[in-house]
Amino acid sequence: MALSQESVFFDTSVLLPGLIDFGEQSLAPLRLLDEVAGGNLRNVHSAWHCCLELYSVATRLPAEYRLPGEVAARLLEEEIQDRFQIHGLPEAGKDGYFSAASKDGVMGGRVYDFHIAETARLAGVHIVVTENRRHFTSLLRYGIRVVTASELMAELCT
Repeated sequence: MALSQESVFFDTSVLLPGLIDFGEQSLAPLRLLDEVAGGNLRNVHSAWHCCLELYSVATRLPAEYRLPGEVAARLLEEEIQDRFQIHGLPEAGKDGYFSAASKDGVMGGRVYDFHIAETARLAGVHIVVTENRRHFTSLLRYGIRVVTASELMAELCT
């Protein structure tokens, strides 16, 4: 299947530097969001949890990067919600969620990335793009590829 036809799920760790230029670490995320905006990458997904996390982080960053609430809201609505399919964890995904998390050795704050991973899996995506690859390795057993923004950009350019 061509990359342009595969469903790609974006984690907050890619969305945030794709909307706010942090320098070098934003290069690939910015280019990926340009690909989405240009219609070259169409079957894109994220989680409601990622939207919440993006708003939370963007509005409390150090002053030089911090976005006012109204700017963060506009970016989320226009750049993410208007272009991405946004998913929540379906009701059926809640049954056994904590048992699955404990079996995978998920502890502490990693439960949030596990929630995002389960949302992506149940949405039926083919690829998850994240800068926290090790937090999403549980998806590999389901045949879901986990890549960084740079790796996905390299695939798009070939």
